[in-house]
Amino acid sequence: MKSRWLRITLMAVLFGCSSCIMGQRDDSKSIKHSPADVEADRAALQEDFLKLRFGLFLHFNMATYVNREWANGHEDPALFKPDRLNCGQWAEVARAAGMKYAVLTVKHTGGWCLWDSDYTKHDISSFINYKNGKGDIVREFANAFRARGLKVGFYYCFPGDFSNPGYGSAVPEGRPDLHGLPPEAAGDYIGFIKKQLTELLTNYGRIDLLWIDQYSNKYTRSRWQEIQTHIKSLQRRCLVIGNNAHNLKDSDVYSCEFPWDPKSMPPEENTMPGEVCDKISRTWFWNTADTPEHAKDAREIVNMLKLCNERNANYLLNVPPDRNGLISGVHLERMQEVTALLSTTPGKMNRK
Repeated sequence: MKSRWLRITLMAVLFGCSSCIMGQRDDSKSIKHSPADVEADRAALQEDFLKLRFGLFLHFNMATYVNREWANGHEDPALFKPDRLNCGQWAEVARAAGMKYAVLTVKHTGGWCLWDSDYTKHDISSFINYKNGKGDIVREFANAFRARGLKVGFYYCFPGDFSNPGYGSAVPEGRPDLHGLPPEAAGDYIGFIKKQLTELLTNYGRIDLLWIDQYSNKYTRSRWQEIQTHIKSLQRRCLVIGNNAHNLKDSDVYSCEFPWDPKSMPPEENTMPGEVCDKISRTWFWNTADTPEHAKDAREIVNMLKLCNERNANYLLNVPPDRNGLISGVHLERMQEVTALLSTTPGKMNRK
């Protein structure tokens, strides 16, 4: 009899504890943060971001293999064949130069995703010449940079009108214009974007920065604030950058794509936290038409870094990997020269 009552008592205690824990979990999901809390979070993010000073932008995707800035999504996925891809090499180049973070183009205008998405086959699973379609470059990138103490950022391109004959990206006759997203996004751009951002922000650990291109496009502009809220619901401490956003409503920091809009450089005596992105050569993606004379001089890069830092902004320099999947040639040489210049001027690049 006593043992029976003991069992009943233990079950009641266990049930009570379980209910208590479940209740705590439910409460945690419903926590509402005040505007003051949200703003305090963002201020801390901005302060931490500005301490990074120098970052590596990595434009690497289908456009790398077709000599285009804008892929259109109708390329042959078999072209994607980085036989020697080494994200660790990218990270070593960045770390040697004193870069503290990196941003990878996980989905560009071709809609091709560098991870195996549950919502499309327009992704790395179609790249049969890279690990037989079983790879995950997003994970390789994140793991390599984290292992070396560098912050991890993802670039994701929103929809737009990217079918531009001038960029060699006109849609083939009889094929649909994908507007920069996988085919499955048609008819529900917002829903599809949210699902893919959820994958990126739940499957790869802490993501320090989400860099959104075309955030103000005509297809999704009216719901940008809703998407920002969705991002923060997944990772509160993920900094969100809207490319070329010059206010702190559309972006967590002032953003300037320098080669495209040099007038949008943060002004002298700027106090708004910012970032300026730039490219080491003529094109964002590795291109066979680029030659050594197109590459920036190392001292020009160092001076640009100093200028950005003086104006309360980080400098995000694009250094595109080649078709083997390596930073090579004149790009690697320039980065080695930048490393040497910065190492001989200790203290001069520190933020004031």
